[in-house]
Amino acid sequence: MSKQPLLDISDILERIRPGERADDARTLIKHAYTVAEQAHAGQIRKSGEPYIQHPLAVALLLADMGMDPVTIAAGLLHDVVEDSDVDLKWLAQEFGPYVASLVDGVTKLEQIDKFSHKSEGLRNEQESESLRKMFIAMAEDIRVVIIKLADRMHNMRTLAPLSEERRKAFARETLEIFAPLANRLGVWQWKWELEDLSLHHLDPATYAEIAALITERRLEREASTQRHAEILMQELTKENIEAENSGRPKHIYSIQRKMRRKGVPFSQVYDIRGVRVTTHTIPDCYRILGIVHGLWKPIPGEFDDYIATPKDNMYQSLHTAVVGDDGKTLEGQ
Repeated sequence: MSKQPLLDISDILERIRPGERADDARTLIKHAYTVAEQAHAGQIRKSGEPYIQHPLAVALLLADMGMDPVTIAAGLLHDVVEDSDVDLKWLAQEFGPYVASLVDGVTKLEQIDKFSHKSEGLRNEQESESLRKMFIAMAEDIRVVIIKLADRMHNMRTLAPLSEERRKAFARETLEIFAPLANRLGVWQWKWELEDLSLHHLDPATYAEIAALITERRLEREASTQRHAEILMQELTKENIEAENSGRPKHIYSIQRKMRRKGVPFSQVYDIRGVRVTTHTIPDCYRILGIVHGLWKPIPGEFDDYIATPKDNMYQSLHTAVVGDDGKTLEGQ
C-alpha cells in the first residue's frame, strides 16, 4: 500500500459546505485542530509520522461522510484526553458541552476496546454481539460510534508497521466488532473497506489471489456497474415503473466468503458486480425481472425466488445473474 501524503487542516476545511454557519464551522474546526496539534506535539505514530496525522485522517473521514462540525471537531480531539494533560472540564469550557461529550464517549469506548483485547481470538458470535451492543449502549450519542468507526478505519489503513501477530489480532477484532457495527449503522462503504482490509491482513494470499483475478480496477468496476444501473432505470422509466436502483461492485471479502460458502471457484461467482432495485409491489418485481432478462442474457441456474420462498429472516427478493453488455457477469436483485 503506497504511502499517503501528509494531511493538513485545509484538507478538512475545504469540505465544509458553504452556508449561513460555514464561517462558524471553520472557526470551530480550526480551533480544535490547534488544540489537538499542541496536545499531540512530539508524539509519533509507529509509521514515523507525527501523531496529529491520525486525528486529521479521522476528521477527514467524518467530513467526507458529511458529518456536522461538532462531530468533526470531536474527531480532531478524540485522543487528547487519553494521550495528553487536556481534561474534559477544560474541553467543555473551550468547545462547549457537545464536543466534550463526544470526546468523553469515544474515550469510554476506548476502554471497552482495550478490555476486549484480553479475549482476542476467543470470542464466539454471542460474545461479539454483546460487545457490539455494549458499544452502542454506552454511546449516548450515535455520533460517538461514528467517530470510533472512523478511528478504526484509519488505524486499519495504517497497520503495516505493527507485528504480524498484532495486525492479525486487530483485523480479527475489526471483522468481529467494527465491520458489523458499520453495517448496523448503514455505513456501507466503511463496512466494505473494513472487511477488505481485514482480509488483507488475515489471509494475504487469498486477498492477493482474488485481487489479481479481478482484472478491472475498482473504479472501473464501479463505473461499469453504475452504467448498467442507469440503462435499467431508463427502461423502468419507459415502462412507468416506480423504483429506485443502485449499482454496487462486490468487494474482495464478500467474494471470498461466497467462494467458501458455496465451495466454488472464482469463475462461478457471478455477482462480482450487482444492481439492486427496490420497488413498491410484488408484481413490479417480476416485471423488472423480465426487463432485466430482456436487456441482458440470463445465466442458467442462477435465479432465486425469495418472494415465493422467503429466507428465514423474512427477506424477500428476486435474484438473477446475467451477462452484461460488456460480456461480464452482473447480478440483479
